[in-house]
Amino acid sequence: MRLIPAIDLRGGRCVRLRHGDFAAETLYAAAPLELLAKYRDAGADWLHVVDLDGARDGHAGNGALIERLAAESAVKLQVGGGLRSRAAIAPLLAMGVARAVVGSAALTQAGEVRAWLAEFGAERIALAFDVRIDAGGTPRVATHGWQRQSAVSLWEAVESYAADALQHVLCTDVRRDGALTGPNVALYREAAARFPTIAWQASGGVRDARDLAALKDAGAAAAISGKALLDELIAAEELRAFLPNA
Repeated sequence: MRLIPAIDLRGGRCVRLRHGDFAAETLYAAAPLELLAKYRDAGADWLHVVDLDGARDGHAGNGALIERLAAESAVKLQVGGGLRSRAAIAPLLAMGVARAVVGSAALTQAGEVRAWLAEFGAERIALAFDVRIDAGGTPRVATHGWQRQSAVSLWEAVESYAADALQHVLCTDVRRDGALTGPNVALYREAAARFPTIAWQASGGVRDARDLAALKDAGAAAAISGKALLDELIAAEELRAFLPNA
């Protein structure tokens, strides 16, 4: 399992939101390019970037900065936030972004998303499903920046792409995002058991190396971590086992 550091961009600055709430924002002093260099030097080979302006407004708000980040070829970029059309995805991939992350559209525009998977290739498109666990323990997909809660389960959403060459799914437990409460290990264990051919990316709640080890044991292919790395809560030597170039 690889660790993929995450940075969220808002107005060209690196921030973190708690539970996706724009009113609960923490601003970090480090510039995005500095963070990319820091994570590259630590051994990371991928960086997960979320364009929060794009996620909120529906169009890219940090395009020029993302292009500069993508030019740092030693680290591959995975970028999400407001990617709801081919017109948004194609330029992103053309500028050097290795993988586009499609969120709400994976549920609301499934036909178009299948066409993007076919056109750009399954290695270059990841589907992101943000979930809340209901009273019965079923993960239900939230959309539109977590503002809308659907009745569709994560399992139904992924199964709907069974006929497509889907390779990468990023799943976030909304209630754990940015909260440092530990990841929902049981969720990812079930996901990997149900869909073993998919490379599952676990997001939300990572706080220490034990969490990373637990996600590896659960079958996750990758763990996304933002706050724990930004706040330097995990010692560098503990991260090496999860950073391919360390």
